[in-house]
Amino acid sequence: MSDKAIFLDRDDTLIEDPGYISDPDQVKLLTGVPEALVELKAMGYKLIVVSNQSAIARGIISEKILGEIHSRLKQLLAEKGAYLDRIYYCPYHPDGAVPKYRKESNCRKPNPGMLLEAADELDIDLSQSWMIGNSDRDVQAGLSAGCKTILLDNVSHDKQLEPDSPKPDYKGVNMKEAVNIIKKHHRSYVKPAATAKPITIDPIQPSEEPVQPQQEIAIQQPTLQEQNVPGDRVEELLGGILEHLKKTQRADMFGEFSTLRLLAGIVQIFVMLCLLISIWLLMSPNRENGSILIAIGFAMVLQLMSLTFYMMEGRK
Repeated sequence: MSDKAIFLDRDDTLIEDPGYISDPDQVKLLTGVPEALVELKAMGYKLIVVSNQSAIARGIISEKILGEIHSRLKQLLAEKGAYLDRIYYCPYHPDGAVPKYRKESNCRKPNPGMLLEAADELDIDLSQSWMIGNSDRDVQAGLSAGCKTILLDNVSHDKQLEPDSPKPDYKGVNMKEAVNIIKKHHRSYVKPAATAKPITIDPIQPSEEPVQPQQEIAIQQPTLQEQNVPGDRVEELLGGILEHLKKTQRADMFGEFSTLRLLAGIVQIFVMLCLLISIWLLMSPNRENGSILIAIGFAMVLQLMSLTFYMMEGRK
């Protein structure tokens, strides 16, 4: 019997993406990723990374360095009790600077080559498997291989998908929500338990009195004018607004903890203390204007620090 698998993109799905990672020390797990992988493994899935690595073709890193980067990724996951079954990568790119890797390849997403190779080597049933990634290339590769797909579409990302991009089966904001989507999908396809013995019902004897047909009640349906149906354009705008609100709420629900936001809150508390001291000095009969100005000055400086923390959080 074939296994089922979760195919995972690497950058901005499992780890932070600062650009082209060229050193193992740059590997930083995204929040919640180890816990999500542990849950998926408990559900019986093999965990397989499929990643485009054109940095090799561009001469930025070697395959040896990439191996060290992936060893670091495995180490960080193992420290949290999470493990990957296999990592596949495609080093080729048609515009590569290294002649050895300068070519088109079926393994390069959006082509499904890596998924098909994994299915052949690890005996995976692609129809029971999932592809999770953050780009239309991941979605297209998963659909071409016959997998169900989840697009991680965090509203904080600046990138925009093309209008003609392939449509994923589901969308989520991070790996935690992706796991919840897969769990919900499983619950919706659980086979019902075997039913009890059928109940035998005696046939109804025909009545001697004729049955009078029921009268049909005619209900007047309102016309389109009476319903005041809005135009297609209005419906489209309302649907877009609703979708944006849902996405924003999901981002808040599955958002990451922010140290900067915590610091901003602490600074706000000190601002209030400074202002209270200022009021106390103003009400004191032996007040000194210098002390009052110092307290107000501290409050202004701390308030500016708090605003700075919030602005840094917004640019993260």
